[in-house]
Amino acid sequence: MSASVLFDAPGPKAKVRNTIYSIVGTVALLGLIVWVVLRLNEKGEFDSALWDIFNYSGIRQNIFDALIATLKAFGLAGVFSLAFAVVLCVARLSDHRPVRWVAVVFIDLFRSIPLLITIFALWVGILGDMTPLWALVLGLTIYNGCVQAEVLRAGINAVPKGQTEAAYALGLSKTQVMISVLFPQAVRSMLPTIISQLVVTLKDTSLGFMILYPELLYSARLIANNTPVNGTYPFVQTVTVFGVIYIALCLSLSSLATWLEKRGRRAKTGIVMAAAAEPAEAPGVLDTAAPTGPTAAAEPAATAPADAPETPEAGSGRPEDDSDGQVGKSN
Repeated sequence: MSASVLFDAPGPKAKVRNTIYSIVGTVALLGLIVWVVLRLNEKGEFDSALWDIFNYSGIRQNIFDALIATLKAFGLAGVFSLAFAVVLCVARLSDHRPVRWVAVVFIDLFRSIPLLITIFALWVGILGDMTPLWALVLGLTIYNGCVQAEVLRAGINAVPKGQTEAAYALGLSKTQVMISVLFPQAVRSMLPTIISQLVVTLKDTSLGFMILYPELLYSARLIANNTPVNGTYPFVQTVTVFGVIYIALCLSLSSLATWLEKRGRRAKTGIVMAAAAEPAEAPGVLDTAAPTGPTAAAEPAATAPADAPETPEAGSGRPEDDSDGQVGKSN
């Protein structure tokens, strides 16, 4: 039986019990779906005339314009919130206590205030006259910037302290350490959470209907309230169509997060080790084939022919070196 730290592999009884729970849960869910479909059918919500309104070119153009407006607000808010998050994260980790306290108070304050209140306060002119677009973008930027700043701070704190100490030991400044060492690793480790928060940012653009910004939810309300069919307002049909659009957008961002995470795991990063090779050396400096040491001078004599006459060495001090055969003869 295999087991992990957080989960024990189920035994035979647990497997049977889990199978029963899965079957019961699936049947209950299917039963709920069937009941909802039957209720909607009884009220005539599947009438083709109610769904045919989405074939009108005017309504399609309205949906397309609302989709563009939603993506525009999301794009601006996403970029600005990430840039604002970097500033707040740096201030949150500052060595200067006043700067750090201001960042802490700002983050905790706007994370506690409901986002709708922030957007509405900006729209009514608390910071001056603003269009609905910029009131929505600025509100989303402030709130999501605070959340993303805490995400980045968690990623930086997760980087091993030894890397920071090594960077300082190499003489890097704090700015260089943050840019070159900490932030790249923090973004890479927290990328799924960052993308998940961007999904939240996309869904929060629906709050723009409260300040009359023509995004998807605002367009859906206009279509449902102003397009009656045989005395019936297509609320269910509108909610279904626009809900599918929101789900498709959010799933696209989630798929992007999954793809980026998998690509990050496959990426080859770090120092590439060079292949082993023979050391470069000057010719004749170190010849492994030639013998070295005291025996090097004796080898040529050993390899000389047997019939070659011996050449006496001067100053050797041996008796045979003297031509007269006398030892110790001096001039």
